[in-house]
Amino acid sequence: MTPESLAFLKSLLDTPGPSSFEAAPARLWRQEAQSLADEVRVDVSGNSYATLYPEGRPRVMLAGHIDEIGVMVTHIDDDGFLSFDTIGGWDHQVFVGQRVRLLGREGPVSGVVGKKAIHIMDKDDREKVSKVEDLWIDVGAANRGEAERQLRIGDPGVLAAGVLEFPNGRLVSRSIDNRIGAFVVLEAVRMLAGGRQAAAVTAVATTREEIAATGGGARSSAVALEPDVAIVVDVTHATDYPGVDKRRHGDYRLGGGPVLSRGASVSEVVFELLASTAQAEQIPYSIEAASRDTHTDAEGIFNAHRGVATALVSVPNRYMHSPNEMVALEDLDRTARLLAAFVRRLTPDTDFVPR
Repeated sequence: MTPESLAFLKSLLDTPGPSSFEAAPARLWRQEAQSLADEVRVDVSGNSYATLYPEGRPRVMLAGHIDEIGVMVTHIDDDGFLSFDTIGGWDHQVFVGQRVRLLGREGPVSGVVGKKAIHIMDKDDREKVSKVEDLWIDVGAANRGEAERQLRIGDPGVLAAGVLEFPNGRLVSRSIDNRIGAFVVLEAVRMLAGGRQAAAVTAVATTREEIAATGGGARSSAVALEPDVAIVVDVTHATDYPGVDKRRHGDYRLGGGPVLSRGASVSEVVFELLASTAQAEQIPYSIEAASRDTHTDAEGIFNAHRGVATALVSVPNRYMHSPNEMVALEDLDRTARLLAAFVRRLTPDTDFVPR
């Protein structure tokens, strides 16, 4: 990964953008895309598009969602303390003792998650699991009016955890799921820019994946693009740390390369093309079984309009949905290289129909 790409990635990860409030990281993504793509645009749902060779065939969609999990203010009491709810799936234990960054009307507002100190808890309460309704956010306000001058009901926020670089090419951030996917699909466009291939390629930074009961931005962007083939880039659980049963959850390691899904929502034709491409390019990869669903944007794309030949490529991620998700930079590079090589192999006659 070039220093320029790494700097862009770190900026993208540090820019708050919970589901339904992704505008700031999406703007940053489109700004980067302007120097790479032939066409860059945004739609009413907040999905961002970067297209190369729009007249080419087949039409390829590379999708990575740009939202992250977060919190939302639900109530402000007379003393200025904020009740909150979750945006997306959280382990509520993660909130205890955390700092937060709320997106107020005049800019970011810092806060801390409050909980009764253990010293003044009853014995039974000490042993209970914390729930979000038992917690609050303290922004230092003296009363409701002071808090409301900065914040209002429905304002979103994220945990205040910035990017960290670790040894062995590890990167840590609260928003790896799945700002990483949006980064990788744009990196694939960067690798393809200026080259020669038959396909029209559109990288899409989709919205609302973490709360997408009806397909979110993935479905609406797929309907707009009508792609012939789509590859979704997301994260999957790395299982290379203590206590994980690999018989139940698979064997996926940081530095092990991209993970290709098989099963639900995935075209076997596209899977085989990806696997053969990885082998030809000497890119290490693993396979993940998805017998029911993938819990990704693939569900929102594969049955859009007349149906889309869809695949899912995932980056191994430790500590999912925490302030300290971790990936290996080499896996990001390998995944982007795989997507670019896959696109170069396509011709107008490539058949995605299973026969």
